[in-house]
Amino acid sequence: MTKQQLVLIATLGSVALLGGALAFQYLGGLPPCKMCYWQRWPHLIAIAFGALALFTRKQLFAIGGLLAAATTSGIGFYHAGVEQKWWQGPTTCTSSSNAGLSSTELLDKIMNAPLVRCDEIPWDLFGISMAGWNGIISLGIVVIWAAALRR
Repeated sequence: MTKQQLVLIATLGSVALLGGALAFQYLGGLPPCKMCYWQRWPHLIAIAFGALALFTRKQLFAIGGLLAAATTSGIGFYHAGVEQKWWQGPTTCTSSSNAGLSSTELLDKIMNAPLVRCDEIPWDLFGISMAGWNGIISLGIVVIWAAALRR
């Protein structure tokens, strides 16, 4: 495969993942959490870098695409770990223990709770959440960007 073909495949990979996320949101009725949004921005950036790399053929844009794909992959794996309770995520979108809270503190916690929590898995395939799949597939996209850079 040529460098341009690999750049196109990597770019379309980010288009597909972003499109899939939007389909889950708007067609599947699964609203994203805060960390889900964090995973979308690098895909948008990778798509922009991919388009620039395709049209200008400059190596720098391919490096940008690789870094953007690596970023969303890392966020995806981090988010999957939060969902699995391997580590704690941002306090603004995860839950903590209610033990020892007064009724006033508990009510305040409930009233300020986010609508979509980052530490719950709304959908999975083969035991892997959407965030986990984003991490895995985006890592594959990183490999494709790296192959493009080596050409």
